[in-house]
Amino acid sequence: MSASGDHVQVSRRGRLVLLLPLAVFAGLAVGLFWGLWYKDDRLPSALIGRSIPEFALPPIEGRQEGLSSAELQGKVSLVNVWASWCVPCRVENPLLVELYKAGTVPIYGINYKDDPEEALAFLDELGDPFTRIGADRSGRVAIDWGVYGLPETFVIDAEGRIAYKHVGPFDRRALEEDILPVVRRLQTERGS
Repeated sequence: MSASGDHVQVSRRGRLVLLLPLAVFAGLAVGLFWGLWYKDDRLPSALIGRSIPEFALPPIEGRQEGLSSAELQGKVSLVNVWASWCVPCRVENPLLVELYKAGTVPIYGINYKDDPEEALAFLDELGDPFTRIGADRSGRVAIDWGVYGLPETFVIDAEGRIAYKHVGPFDRRALEEDILPVVRRLQTERGS
């Protein structure tokens, strides 16, 4: 091979070396764009279809009734894991209150690692959509439920199984398109 042939191979390698970072950057840019604009907020949970964890939580100090797994049997319900220090929980609470007032489905709360006075002040200020609330002061029950970010909302079927999980605050679209269709389907199946 001549010297000019070696030069052609070096040029091709040189172009490949120059194009490789550009191709990697373009791939990352497409991936980031897709993630920002076409993301699916629904995250799978290993607990979907399984029975809720057994638990018994005391009430928030100043309330009469706590929450246990026994209360989540025999009817379709929602369980919302929240805390007064959780800013997204404040955003979501008006929709929970609206849902409570409509009487569509009972809503139960697990108050996560919260100061009781702050939790009660949160409910006094924003409204209390909960049929019952259990105080998970240690966070152990939330771990058993697979919670890793607040708020999280679970749809529970009448047999006490987790049918759906929504991570993060839900908006009206998520409520109408994701959560309530599951609730209505389960209620129809149950005949209630």
